[in-house]
Formats: sequence, structure tokens, C-alpha cells
Amino acid sequence: MTTTNKPATIGQLRASGYRVLSVKEEMRKNLVHKIRAGEELFPGIVGYEDTVIPQVENAILSGQDIVLLGERGQAKTRIARSLINLLDEETPAIVGCEINDDPFAPICKACQLRVAEEGDDTPIHWLPRDRRYGEKLATPDITIADLVGEVDPIRVAEGRYLSDELTIHYGLIPRTHRGIFCINELPDLAERIQVGLLNIMEERDVQIRGYKVRLPLDVFVVASANPEDYTNRGRIITPLKDRIGSQIRTHYPRTVEHEIEIMESESVPFSAEGIETVFPQFMKEIIAEITHQARRSTDVSQRSGVSVRVSVTNYENVMSNAVRRAIRLKERQAAPRISDLSAVIASTTGKIELDTIGDAREEKVVERLVKQSINRVFREYFDISDFDQLVAGFDRGLSVHASDAQPAMEYVNQLGSVGGLKAAVAKLNGHGSPATIASAVEFILEGLHLNKRLNKDELDGHQSEYRR
Repeated sequence: MTTTNKPATIGQLRASGYRVLSVKEEMRKNLVHKIRAGEELFPGIVGYEDTVIPQVENAILSGQDIVLLGERGQAKTRIARSLINLLDEETPAIVGCEINDDPFAPICKACQLRVAEEGDDTPIHWLPRDRRYGEKLATPDITIADLVGEVDPIRVAEGRYLSDELTIHYGLIPRTHRGIFCINELPDLAERIQVGLLNIMEERDVQIRGYKVRLPLDVFVVASANPEDYTNRGRIITPLKDRIGSQIRTHYPRTVEHEIEIMESESVPFSAEGIETVFPQFMKEIIAEITHQARRSTDVSQRSGVSVRVSVTNYENVMSNAVRRAIRLKERQAAPRISDLSAVIASTTGKIELDTIGDAREEKVVERLVKQSINRVFREYFDISDFDQLVAGFDRGLSVHASDAQPAMEYVNQLGSVGGLKAAVAKLNGHGSPATIASAVEFILEGLHLNKRLNKDELDGHQSEYRR
């Protein structure tokens, strides 16, 4: 339908033959269409193609509400928000209705009275799908008034009785009638509020200040929760747990490649006039590996998880450190180096929780994770025996300085004097610019140090010397 010929009243809508579907029927219909057309259902969701997404599809096809179980930073909210793509682009609703009532079957008292009075002349409008999504972060101080509704004292003051349904000011869930409602961290709701949500989902009865209201709401509910809290022993009432159709376990990216893909898509691009930015592949792998090492570390609490946001913010900070150097040194290209990894301290320490006994400091834990990550990536690119010629040069008294403030050309000048280094840089695709050569040289030197082939002396807060 075009804008000019869309039905504008209930009578015109009925004459057009339009059929109003329930939310779950509508989502099922559009999901089937997208699957047949081979369309991507959740753009930007990486690594869930064979795990989470098929379970979400099954739940929608079955008409079941969903709870997404997972630690922080596992795209639970993004999945919930993406579900609006399974709604029709527009749907008809009665003009002026607080809860977007179905023109053919209004459930609020005001619309029922209006339709009884105006009949087929009752005006309607077309509601876009982005206005059919509601979301709330569960906190212990949430009230029934927030989610369901409350008696409006202004309407009472206008002369209505407390027992009059027209005195009700509806909450978030009724205002998402005929749409998708997401509640994040469901177990954080107080038990009495969980009971109210249970009534909404199952019995369709709610009580507002002692006044019983029948609200046959048409809502697709999607919730998120931490797995530890969402148990019969946790902070969730069993009857509510039983009413949610599908329990779907999310997870962190299982490969470094997926982590990198998310880093690149989620990071804020850095633009500095006159400076070209290059992020070497091995540096991306190190950034991603830091997060993967943290998720396996016994020093880090795995109950709270290590969000993918750690990778994203580390990626941004390391690039920013490289750009800052290029600006100060008036270089035209910026490429992150090993010495830039000091920037991940600030973007990691606030996002991990330690699980150690004693006085372990976050900074020391992060530094250890960084070293482990560099070494792991280095071993994927090289065998230590590849550098016998290079190490022999250091045995003859050679030393190399590295610093996050050192001009890239100084690394280029050292390249020719160190036997075996040029071939290793080429293996990293480092040739092409001074910035990428500098990045490759630092990676090789640090890898040899971590494998005990070179010594490393910290000369000051920013400069290091590699020697035998």
C-alpha cells in the first residue's frame, strides 16, 4: 500500500481485507519468508550461525518466549533488538491509543468505548515496527507501576472513580502491546515483580492498587540473564522459569577470527587528517588473543565473564596510541606496535574481575596476559630456529632499541644491519612502509625475548634495549 491509499479508518481497513496477526504469528510468517529468501536474520551477530541463531529460529517458529542465558558482552541485547526485523514494517493501530490497540479487537477501556461510539469511522494510523519494541533493565527497585501501570491521580482528580479503568496510567509492558518486550537481567527483579510478570505472561490478569484488570496482552517476551542467577537455587521464581518456552545459551566468540571480525565492526574508526592508519594482522590477533587468554585465566573471574568489549576498546586504544605517536613525530602513517600495547591497561582493567587470593594487581595480571598473547601469536608465525642467524648477530654484540616514541625510520635503518630480520619482516607482510616495518620488528624482537633468545632491558618508562 502507498501512503495515499492506506486505510485511515476501521471501516476502510475492514473493506481492504487486511488481517491482523498476533505478534508471534507475524514473526513466524516473516521468519519463514526470510529463511526462504536466504536473508541474513541477525546482521552484525558473529559466531552464532551454528549455535544460537538456529535455537532462536526454532523458538520463533514454535511461538515461544525466549530467555538468553550468558555472561556480559555476548550480544544478548543486540539479538533482542534485532528481533524487530521480524515484525511487519507497519501495522494498524487506533489513533491516540496508549497501548497501540488492534482496530478489530481493542482491549483498553478507552478504545472499546470509542469504537462503540464511532464504529467504522474510528480513525487508525500505521505504526512502524521500531515503535513496537520495549526494553527495560531489571533492577531491585523496579515497581509494578513501572512494568504494568498505576492509578493516575490527575485522572482521579478530574472526577473519575478509583475503580474506573480509565484512571490507569499504563506501564511499559502494556505500552508494548502487539510488540516485543525485552527485560534484561531478569533475576534482578524482586520476586513480587516476577509474580506480576508471570500473571502478564500466563494469566493475563494484573492488579493495580487492588483493582483487577483483564489485559489479554499480545506480547513476545525476550529476557536475558546470567546463567548462575537463572536457576531454581538462584534469584528466579520457578513458575516464571517454567513459563518461558526456550532457554538459549549464548557464548563468547570461539575463534580469534570471529573476535577480530567483531573488533573491526564494532570499533569507532579513528580519523586524523593527513595520517594513514594500518593495523597489521598479527597485532589484531594479539589484541583478540588477550581477551581469549583472559577467558581462560585462573586469575580472572569467569563467573562475571570477559566481554567482547574488552577486545573492541583495546583495539581502539592501541590504534589511538599509534596515531598519537605519528602526530607528535609528524609521520604520515600510523601502525600499532608491541610498545603500544601498554595502552590496553586502561581499557582492560575496568572490565575484568580478579579471582585471585592475595595482593595481585590488575595491571600485573593484564601485563601477563599480554605477554602470553604475544608469545602464542609469535609461535603461530615462526619457529624459533628460524632466527639462528639473527641471534648470532646479537651474540657478536648487536643491540636494538625500541620505544613507542621512536620514529619508524630508525627501525628501517636497523633492518639492514641485523641478519635474518628482513626475511622475518617479509613473512609478516611488514614491507611497504616504515610504520609497518617498525611494527614487525618490535613483534619479532619481543617474541624472541619471550622465548628466552634475547634479553630485554627497560631503560626508562618508554624505551627498551634488546641484546644477548
